[in-house]
Amino acid sequence: MTQPPYPPDHEPARADGGARPGCWWHPGKPTGLSCVRCGRPACPDCLREASVGYQCIDCVEAARAQQRRPQPLRPGDRTVAGARVSSKNVVTPLLIAVNVLFYVVTAAQAGDPMNNQNSALLEDGSLWPLAIHLQGEWLRLGVSGFLHYGLLHLAMNMLALWILGKDLELLLGKVRFLALYLVSLLGGSTAVFLLGDLNTGTAGASGAVYGLMGALLVAVLRLKLNPGGAIGIIAINLVLTVTIPGISLLGHLGGLVAGALVMVAMLYGPQKDRTAYQATVVALLVAACVGLIIYRDSTIASDICRGYPALCTGATV
Repeated sequence: MTQPPYPPDHEPARADGGARPGCWWHPGKPTGLSCVRCGRPACPDCLREASVGYQCIDCVEAARAQQRRPQPLRPGDRTVAGARVSSKNVVTPLLIAVNVLFYVVTAAQAGDPMNNQNSALLEDGSLWPLAIHLQGEWLRLGVSGFLHYGLLHLAMNMLALWILGKDLELLLGKVRFLALYLVSLLGGSTAVFLLGDLNTGTAGASGAVYGLMGALLVAVLRLKLNPGGAIGIIAINLVLTVTIPGISLLGHLGGLVAGALVMVAMLYGPQKDRTAYQATVVALLVAACVGLIIYRDSTIASDICRGYPALCTGATV
């Protein structure tokens, strides 16, 4: 039985004229009030105004604690991205293994585990716009994302991939996370092919890793977490990209933008037909990258003739 919302400093008189019970927390204080939630007698000092009537201090604190502790997801539940909750990482270690395998092959070809730059696979797989256009080696756009210049380059990218990927994979699930990684890689390669130096080769998983950074920032904002850490990680890495020679800024920015766009689709899409919506957006992003690559390939000939006239038939210097 609940009490009417009397102000705490005005207690109603008992109709039967009997003695009032003592406050649950202050037994020496008779009171005619009680908590609307647990029903225990309480003096005005131990009551707090609620949406209906007054609640005791214990019930108020219990309600606050319950609000602060959301129910944890259990196996079988779905995350905000629509993926089934899992406690195992599969794609992230698999991607690391593939990158390491590519490095082992290049190091074996070069005969030097610390320096693989004399490898045939690295030479044939790096993102070299001239070779892509003149020889039609389109696989370079994807293979280059699994090749690295030296052991330190590999170690830094794989460490970042593990730190970022292990949580994002659990949030997105295996298929969505793999789509995020590959589209980020394609976005980085597209930016390099579209705007980069025609006769400079690039390689590395940095474009995909930066895509994971962009995705992390979107996830932090969607989950209403403090974005300071994610912003700091991105800012520090961009500063390093600009200040350290030989790092592809275009590849990093292209991956960052692509990863952020994929994550927006994953987390901010409609609940109805969510999977179809996510797949459609990912397909459109891939189509956009392919369209930009085809456009650049159609216009690259004039740039080649200006920069490398010997490659153009009938060109004059």
